[in-house]
Amino acid sequence: MPRAAASADQPGSGLRARPRRRSIAVRRGEYDDRMTDFSVRRARTSDVPKIVALVEPLVTRRILLGKERVDLYGSVQEFRVAETADGRLIGAGALHVMWEDLGEVRTLAVDDEWLGHGVGHSLLDALEADARELGLSRLFCLTFEVEFFGRHGFEDMGSETVDPEVYGELVRSHDEGVAEFLDLARVKQNTLGNTRMLKQL
Repeated sequence: MPRAAASADQPGSGLRARPRRRSIAVRRGEYDDRMTDFSVRRARTSDVPKIVALVEPLVTRRILLGKERVDLYGSVQEFRVAETADGRLIGAGALHVMWEDLGEVRTLAVDDEWLGHGVGHSLLDALEADARELGLSRLFCLTFEVEFFGRHGFEDMGSETVDPEVYGELVRSHDEGVAEFLDLARVKQNTLGNTRMLKQL
């Protein structure tokens, strides 16, 4: 919806793809026509300050994990952003490759005013398309937004990890997202209250 399992379109949204948010005054199942005019594109370096501003409230509320600005610039090619016709950035999300067939949805966040208008869904659809283009067959997320991701085909992965050979390679990584996927003890403070979810593409 910094890094979370993603903040999405529902109240309290949060997606790394970690995360949670509040809905605006539009009845469920209805879209305000003035709030459906947005597009999703690849992020540019000039978007990084806007991404920081978008996710900072979620970091403060411990919905998403914070990322240093320098790390966001270094991973800007992983991001898709949603923007209005007048150029306002209203959502962002990233796809991080973890292994040959495995990727992670990270930092999925949507502006509070645009919750419930399909922004999170559009971002996640774009990230899934990117994953398929890269040849990935599985997507991981660590999130509070189980219902949101469940509607997109993600399932609680329980204690599932990977086969021992791949585990031995992944465990060498210093990336916290990989550690969360493996459910390592050193990142337990990041995962409390979150659900590890997986989707087969």
